[in-house]
Amino acid sequence: MGELLSFGIMQRALACGVLVGFVAGYFGVFVVQRRMAFLGSGLAHAAFGGIALGILASVPPIYAAIPFTVIVAIAIVWVRERSALAEDTSIGVLFSVSMALGVVFIALKKGFAGDALAYLFGSIVAVSAADVWLALAMAGATIATVPLWGAWAYAAFDRNLARTDRLPAAAHDYALAVAMAVAIVVSIKIVGILLISAFLVLPAAAARMMSRSFRQMTVLSILIGTTTPAVGLYASYVTDLPSGATIILIQAAVFAAALGARRPAA
Repeated sequence: MGELLSFGIMQRALACGVLVGFVAGYFGVFVVQRRMAFLGSGLAHAAFGGIALGILASVPPIYAAIPFTVIVAIAIVWVRERSALAEDTSIGVLFSVSMALGVVFIALKKGFAGDALAYLFGSIVAVSAADVWLALAMAGATIATVPLWGAWAYAAFDRNLARTDRLPAAAHDYALAVAMAVAIVVSIKIVGILLISAFLVLPAAAARMMSRSFRQMTVLSILIGTTTPAVGLYASYVTDLPSGATIILIQAAVFAAALGARRPAA
């Protein structure tokens, strides 16, 4: 590991991986507990539209993708609140539209648009200093949401009871969706659009099987989320395999170990 960290590119990759792992581990517990895995996948695919818009407008794709994906996240919650459609239906509609817009934006771009493909698969070793600062800002913003953790946890277990207790469940849904959208876009540079849903779900799912409380689940999910990028980055360096996929496989191994150690329900 010492040799690995002698390279500046690896130092940035490790810093970005740990920061994004913290964010994904924190929000992942809400994704798992509220059965919102499809929302994570949907927002990741919706981000493609924002990335393509950035490429078309010749601006850094990730900076175009953040507001674009936030708008889609807000729209998903709004459609669910204003219609009788199930959440997965509204997600399916909006992420399909976003993907279609992305394809149109890429078609309108003159010249080669290979950057769009790079975001599909991600590359942690390609992160820049600006990406690290962006991940650091996201981690700071995530810490700022800790006062909302209790309300989000309450609604995660019983949304109807939370409403009965006059908690602003809808407002918290919007806040959580927006936070998830930003976290997903920032994470895309590491594991890519195709794998980001696993980055959100696997640490939290493993933590859930090893925890006795939601608080403990959150701490364990963050721990898994921050350590697995470091282990995966080292493993990818040794084996010469894609870093994002290796990180996900390490997380899957942790999940498998938690599953194997879990006692069957009586």
